[in-house]
Amino acid sequence: MTARSLRIDEATQGRLRRLNLLTTMPPLVIGAAVVVIVDTRAWWHAVILTPGVVAALLTYERWTADDLDRVTLPCVIVAGAVWPPGALLIGAPNSYWGICTVGSFALTRPRRHRGLAAAGLFGFVAAVGSARLLFDHDDVRRTLVSYVVVPTAATVVVTVLTLLGERFYDIIRELEASRKREAELAVTRERVRFASDLHDIQGHTLHVVKLKLALARRLVRSDAARADEELREIHDLVSDTITQTKELAYAQRRLNLSAELENARNLFEAAGIRVRITRRSEVDSRFGELLGLVLRETTTNILRHAQASQVRITLSAAGIAIVNDGAPGDTRPELRGLSALRQRVTEGGGELTAERRAGEFRTAATFARSGTPATTLEEEAR
Repeated sequence: MTARSLRIDEATQGRLRRLNLLTTMPPLVIGAAVVVIVDTRAWWHAVILTPGVVAALLTYERWTADDLDRVTLPCVIVAGAVWPPGALLIGAPNSYWGICTVGSFALTRPRRHRGLAAAGLFGFVAAVGSARLLFDHDDVRRTLVSYVVVPTAATVVVTVLTLLGERFYDIIRELEASRKREAELAVTRERVRFASDLHDIQGHTLHVVKLKLALARRLVRSDAARADEELREIHDLVSDTITQTKELAYAQRRLNLSAELENARNLFEAAGIRVRITRRSEVDSRFGELLGLVLRETTTNILRHAQASQVRITLSAAGIAIVNDGAPGDTRPELRGLSALRQRVTEGGGELTAERRAGEFRTAATFARSGTPATTLEEEAR
């Protein structure tokens, strides 16, 4: 049973925000009604207080819809305009509720200077509350607590909680962006793998066809029967390549190591290269396909880049080593196909090495088996 990856797209984010709206809007409405009712002692008090709570509820509703930018500025102005007359004119200590709510949501938008904006919000709430001390000299402590300490502390707490809630949605967006990047990377890797396999099939075949055609041209006058046989083999090879290409396109291709060994032997012998195949043990079926890919790519490289007269192929349970003479020059040739294959071998838990030594070029791939030291595998491959 495979685990399904977490997928949080825009639709899911929308459902989460609507869930927030359904679960928290009723308490907010009740709180807004309480603020207006408790602090209203005349009809015109309600006229002053109501716009602030309406702005707060509208701001929250737009935040849950992820459409806050359109209403932020007007709601901040309305809610901010309610707190001074509420505190100084009608003595409503709860009239800070509108600017507290609207201000906290407004702070989720600016990324730069957010600290200064928060300090301005807290300072505004505290400054208006402190101005109430100029009108109320009877009980300074009660006034200080009701108009300064409680409103400022509540604004700080609500702002922190709101920013944490917005951070939750930021994390969701980052997770979704990460999932999309991972999906794109997986597609890119699959395209690279497909291109590598296609290169292995087509490139190998074209080099073999070229070699056999050259041989058939030499034989067409001296040995017509042998030339006809070579042409039939070319036809069969092209037909087999077409089949392999179709299987690759439909993800049905499985490479057979034994068939690759026989194919490599035939190619080397056709090119006049002596070949010796040594089996130290039966190859583990888990590694057969990748070892076959290594053999196929190395065979193509030898035919293209070396002037080899002999090739030695050694097989172990979890490794293969191909050694050829006639390695050109003092430096290793650029083998792009082998470099691309090295990554696939590494991802499969193995190691691919290619080195030139004393006129010979050695390509080896080894895989770690549970309970088998890597040094033993390397010795087997040698």
